[in-house]
Amino acid sequence: MGRWEPNARGRLAEAALALYAEQGFERTTVIEIAEAAGLTERTFFRHFTDKREVLFYGTETAMDMLTRAIAEAPASASPMDAVGAALESFGAFFQEDPERVRRRDAVVSSSTELRERELVKLDALTSAMVGALRERGTPAPTAGLAAEAGIAAFKVAYAHWIAAEPDTTDSAAERKLPGLVRTALTDMQKLLADRAPG
Repeated sequence: MGRWEPNARGRLAEAALALYAEQGFERTTVIEIAEAAGLTERTFFRHFTDKREVLFYGTETAMDMLTRAIAEAPASASPMDAVGAALESFGAFFQEDPERVRRRDAVVSSSTELRERELVKLDALTSAMVGALRERGTPAPTAGLAAEAGIAAFKVAYAHWIAAEPDTTDSAAERKLPGLVRTALTDMQKLLADRAPG
């Protein structure tokens, strides 16, 4: 196998996901992942720092996607509207390969260590959105509330989407993740609007 095999990162990630699903994250070794991808252990470590990172290496890309969407929101958009547009774009990215996202979620959900790492990732995404909102001139408390509320709505939508039976014949927008994110954000706004003054 040539040293600079094209798409080595993608092959390693796919091999790792298959092995994690088959034999569990804890029992899978880096050597097994590399061999399954037809690559060397050394190649693995050129692309990933450890076997956890195979499942989380896109965090920087996700942060860039979210911050760019917030920055590009119309100047008239409220902080929640900017966050909502960013999270719908993020959901659309997940929707491009739902089967892979669901397989990854099953692996992450099966491990306490990976669930904790997922929370760290969500915290990083929240902080990135706060920073993007602050760049738009949103005051710190409002930026924090908008980003935290947005991530909470996204988590609810994502859980609903993951739990739903995949249906390749139905392309209704409300069954896709961006539509579910939009619905969750709308429901959150209704809940807050219904709150009795105290």
